[in-house]
Amino acid sequence: MKTISRLAAFTMAFFMLVGCSDNCGSSTGYKEISEPSSQTTVKTESEENKEPVSEPETSVTDADVFECGVENVGDSIPVIAITTKDQSDGVMKFVTEPVAEHVSKSRASWDWGYKVPAVPYYEACSVSVKDEDGSVLIDNADADVKVRGNWTTMYDKKPLRIKFAEKQSMLGLNDNAELKNWVLLGEYKDYSMLRNQAAFDLGEALLGEDGYYCSDYKLVEVVINGQYWGVYVLAEQQQVNKNRVAVTKPEENYQDTDIGYFMEFDGYYVNEDKLHGFYVTYNNNAPLTPYDGKGGSGKTIECLRGGTEDVGITIKSDIYSQEQHDFIASYVNNVYKIMYYAAYDEKAYVFNDDYTEIEETSSLTPQEAVEEVVDVQSLVDTYIINEIACDADIYWSSFFMDVDFGEGGSKKLVFEAPWDFDSAFGNKNRCASGEGFYAANIVKDVNDNYKTINPWLAVLANADWYEAQVKQRWTMAYNDGVFDSVISSVKDASSKYEAAFTRNYDRWNNIVHNDAANELCAKAKKCKTESEAADYLAEWLRIRVEFLNSNWNKG
Repeated sequence: MKTISRLAAFTMAFFMLVGCSDNCGSSTGYKEISEPSSQTTVKTESEENKEPVSEPETSVTDADVFECGVENVGDSIPVIAITTKDQSDGVMKFVTEPVAEHVSKSRASWDWGYKVPAVPYYEACSVSVKDEDGSVLIDNADADVKVRGNWTTMYDKKPLRIKFAEKQSMLGLNDNAELKNWVLLGEYKDYSMLRNQAAFDLGEALLGEDGYYCSDYKLVEVVINGQYWGVYVLAEQQQVNKNRVAVTKPEENYQDTDIGYFMEFDGYYVNEDKLHGFYVTYNNNAPLTPYDGKGGSGKTIECLRGGTEDVGITIKSDIYSQEQHDFIASYVNNVYKIMYYAAYDEKAYVFNDDYTEIEETSSLTPQEAVEEVVDVQSLVDTYIINEIACDADIYWSSFFMDVDFGEGGSKKLVFEAPWDFDSAFGNKNRCASGEGFYAANIVKDVNDNYKTINPWLAVLANADWYEAQVKQRWTMAYNDGVFDSVISSVKDASSKYEAAFTRNYDRWNNIVHNDAANELCAKAKKCKTESEAADYLAEWLRIRVEFLNSNWNKG
């Protein structure tokens, strides 16, 4: 009897965890968050950007690091070749075995006999990059490489982070900006491998066009120690940098508050060190009216379920003092209150001179009060991207904002740097039909245990003046052909890289045998080739755009 009970418990726990999104918001699952992943030791950005320590170089027998024994690799697609300095037996474990510590510990808690693997670690490597025309752009540059991510580290094909010893331009991304840190996204559970591409295209067309940051990207093939490793999306590390999130970066150990702060709306903020995470009260968990295109249909919801402190903010950039932590925590809490009071009480609140307290004013309208502290255009663009995408994790994480209190900084909360969309665009059973309002609406968590909402997208959503700006921006983008262009880009990439995608799935076979398949909606799961998956993505996007256009286009 006890054996049967244990088997039932094991089966239930297994399906609750693997059926969970990358960013699960309940105690039964885990989430995929952006770098740095939640580990026991949390490094500051300064620590992450220190020169990597490389092991002494040993000889590599292959003269051509791009050769991997697979025919036509790099034909019309760039190639990144990673070669470990250590060529001893077992060195490839650095890309095959590590699993994020909190994920493996969770699995060990219910999977009896599970052997906890190593946590992700940097391996000293050299990296070479060849453009799609065959030109070698980087020749054996020193770098450290490791597995990155959280739940995706459980997959066979793991996402990677490259940290160069010297700054490098990568395939012309971001206007040839030279930086040390780059990311390779594995797209394991996205059979089209093009959902992050679609999100980045939207981000560039909306946020980028309006002067905000969105990661650039390029599809590449990867070779590791002469072994073909498949197609990845090369993207930028989410970080403070003049070429990325361009807020004021403090000198090491600088203590004052006049700096830039880069933050993530994050259900796992409690896993950060005390200095880099804080709780947001969301105006004492005041109820929000969801945006459903019908004024909320009489519904309201508190974003913190049961009043628990389950969603807060992770500070992704460097801070060095409790004063900085307390200042930005107070600022973010008060900005949300200003937004809430304007939208729900039609009252205008403003900060005092040192941005530590707010008080009501009659000198500004509620809209003007919001515009004093929020870059509303960035929020409008970010909302449209997320409303199109219908990301399963919108209520939980991978939602970024920043503010700059440095010299010349706007002191306004800016929403930019969209990230992590492999669960979006109809891939999971969220808005699978492509219709209905989603991003500022009441949504279910990924395990269907409770209902919740993204407060930053919802708080202004029903304000007439804000909704008018959303419709205006949508109409402009639609009339400019932005959304048609994104759909065409999906189709074009699927066709252009068909041979590379075939090589990738010959290598991993994860469409036919995918341990992430039960995370997907029925239509996504039915796809048996990359081409079928891309067709489904393009059709889903077409339906989604038509639905939103029928509601938002001002004509």
